[in-house]
Amino acid sequence: MGPGLLKLKNTIQSLETLFGFFTVYVYLRKGGRGSDRGGQRIQKQSTLGSEEWNPWEGDEKNEQQHRFKTSLQILNKSTKGKTDFHVQIWGKAAIGLYLWEHIFEGLLDPTDVTAQWREGNSVVGRTHYSFITGPAVVPGYFPVDVNNVVLILNGREKAKVFYATQWLLYAQNLVQTQKLQHLAVVLLGNEHCHNEWISPFLKRNGGFVELLFIIYDSPWINDMDIFQWPLGVATYRNFPVVEASWSMLHNERPYLCNFLGTVYENSSRQALINILKQDGNAKLCWVSAREQWQPQETNESLKNYQDALLQSDLTLCPVGVNTECYRIYEACSYGSVPVVEDIMTAGSCGNTSVNHNAPLQLLKSMDAPFIFIKNWNELPAILEKEKTLMLQEKIQRRKMLLHWYQHFKTELKMRFTNILESSFLMNNKG
Repeated sequence: MGPGLLKLKNTIQSLETLFGFFTVYVYLRKGGRGSDRGGQRIQKQSTLGSEEWNPWEGDEKNEQQHRFKTSLQILNKSTKGKTDFHVQIWGKAAIGLYLWEHIFEGLLDPTDVTAQWREGNSVVGRTHYSFITGPAVVPGYFPVDVNNVVLILNGREKAKVFYATQWLLYAQNLVQTQKLQHLAVVLLGNEHCHNEWISPFLKRNGGFVELLFIIYDSPWINDMDIFQWPLGVATYRNFPVVEASWSMLHNERPYLCNFLGTVYENSSRQALINILKQDGNAKLCWVSAREQWQPQETNESLKNYQDALLQSDLTLCPVGVNTECYRIYEACSYGSVPVVEDIMTAGSCGNTSVNHNAPLQLLKSMDAPFIFIKNWNELPAILEKEKTLMLQEKIQRRKMLLHWYQHFKTELKMRFTNILESSFLMNNKG
């Protein structure tokens, strides 16, 4: 056994002693591309059938492959003969799974989503990424054998901020003792953009966090050391990686639209439901409203939601506490066009008078092919137009949406890697 594995074994044994109420499973083998993802997180969805099919047909397929090849060539430019760049990602928030499995298309061992320790490896350009996540990833009880770390944190509410702060203090100690050289943070920000707690940790304010990737339209975003990051799908509710099938693209969908979610009193969601009822379109849409938010997902409720996305041409995306919601990205996964309520929510997230792209600046900057509306009173006209579309028109629109979403994720992976390499390598000490 080599020194690295011996060190890891000793670390695991120490952790098992400290936390005797569970066993830490660490798998060191790499999984194949065809591996399933365990539990609800599987590559082939039962709702999609088992067709082996690529939606990019003919010239479209060749164009996509050419673009992807060009992207990789850009990433690999001028890297021959240079030292490999190693980055370890600590996934201590559910959004880490969206980054790793959806954007990076990385695998995790073991595939069981309930495992105490999961890890994976991926190479993008000259950068070697390793990813670790799970309850057993505890400060001080796993090896830190790289100079560069990305820490993924949840700062949405007070209890999460306390937990995130403990991780930052641990990382700060590693930097101060020169066991760690560079640190970036991916942060699930507060939905009102009240993220002042992390400000003292930023390098610009005398701290040690060199880069911050933050979710929601924070006014801090400057594309120099603070960048916007997408919310993505609800991985905490086990929403899976979805692969396109022939039926997803070509089948008639029995519903014009769908909305499954919580309806708050006196909210725009309530207005949406009322409008659907008034115009009689509720019968043409898959609508399932509840009065209270439920964080837990059952196998039945997840399948019900996936079926609604798969069987609807449009997915209605009213604002919640924030304009950005998981539903937007989940609809994209199934080729159901998001109809997005494009209004600023309460809080400090953006200023439309300063930036006309707010809210959802990241999505708009990448030309998301969504339907943006300012008021749900616009919906009846949208649905009437939808009724006139031929199936072939809908097929082309689904192709465009799925193509855009794949490009969106690939572009984010490239940006993320380029930003890390540019910042960390430029600021190397010594």
